[in-house]
Amino acid sequence: MNRFVAAERALRSAPPHRLVDAVREVLCSDYAAKAVDLFMADYGLSVLQGVCPPLDRLEVLPVHSSPAGRAFGAQEPCTEVCRDGRVRVHLPVTARGDRLGVLTVTMTSAEQAAECVADLAEVAEVLAHEIVVADRETDVYLQARRRDRLTLAAEMQWQLLPGRSSARTEYALGAQLEPAYAIFGDNFDWSSPGDRLMLYVTNGMGEGIEAALLTSLGINALRNARRAGLSIADQAALADQAIHAHYRGHAHLSVLLLDLDLSSGRMLAVDAGSPRMLRLRDRTVTPVDFEAQLPLGMFEETDYVVQEVHVEPGDRMVFVTDGVYGVAAPGGERYGDHALSRAILATSLLPAAEVPGAVLREVSGHRGSSVPDDDALVLCLDWFGPRPGQD
Repeated sequence: MNRFVAAERALRSAPPHRLVDAVREVLCSDYAAKAVDLFMADYGLSVLQGVCPPLDRLEVLPVHSSPAGRAFGAQEPCTEVCRDGRVRVHLPVTARGDRLGVLTVTMTSAEQAAECVADLAEVAEVLAHEIVVADRETDVYLQARRRDRLTLAAEMQWQLLPGRSSARTEYALGAQLEPAYAIFGDNFDWSSPGDRLMLYVTNGMGEGIEAALLTSLGINALRNARRAGLSIADQAALADQAIHAHYRGHAHLSVLLLDLDLSSGRMLAVDAGSPRMLRLRDRTVTPVDFEAQLPLGMFEETDYVVQEVHVEPGDRMVFVTDGVYGVAAPGGERYGDHALSRAILATSLLPAAEVPGAVLREVSGHRGSSVPDDDALVLCLDWFGPRPGQD
């Protein structure tokens, strides 16, 4: 039997909590690996933490200054030569663009590693898909993503998300929330039914559990309408009714809704609140202004109007909530669109999945404090254009 097929079968037949053991056993027996470890990216995207590691190899690796972190960021295998002459191959563990972590395989020599790196990369991809499925049945991989304990509000918000990144031929997406372990109201959601991409950027009102509950109601109302096949204008209207029916106007939700036609690049938008959009095109950053409409739930039976946005292949669109553009420096100066535009230009060579974290680090430097006063969201969308041959 082909070695890769054996590894794939071992992963697909393993109990959800034993995926690491299964991949370790098959790589050690069939590929002569000396050690196999899985590291998951934490919620703050600052470290890679071991999943079920042997006690003598318990490691926490920095995302931004380690060979494993380079594999995670570049989404390419990275080879590290150890002091004893062995070679570690770090492989991105990614499912359909959603970056989960890194699989590290220790081999006897560089020659041995080079012979099987293509197979190992495919094994890491299969492992990623199995982790996504396993998360429905075990907490092992979710626990490995935690550097600290999540607040209850943050627990609710992270469970509501579709992932932190996604990629297809036509586009690439990346998003990040701050503070990762204590987020309460901001959120994002996306879905691609095949010929379009629907995207929500949400700026939640309030704090703590109440903010998380409000956002959860709004996102699920939008999903319910979206899955019924309704337009984004009707999605906004029905979510508006659901929130108003529950809160009677005492709470509302700011949301930017977008609908991108993947066959043409035609983008429709409903601006129901405060999230902002900036477009990077030909090294120029331009704020995209929409006609302001009422946040969801403010008044009963609000009608929403769709607006069209012109996008071109190669455009990068960055969406932020007020916890980004409204953050103040110690002297009181707001971050604002000018500083945000500089940050977007400075990160123009990074892939979409890396941009949100980089921008949030810039915001943290402006704030002068590692602890934000408000939660913040950055989402980056790269539009590459229709798939070749697509009408």
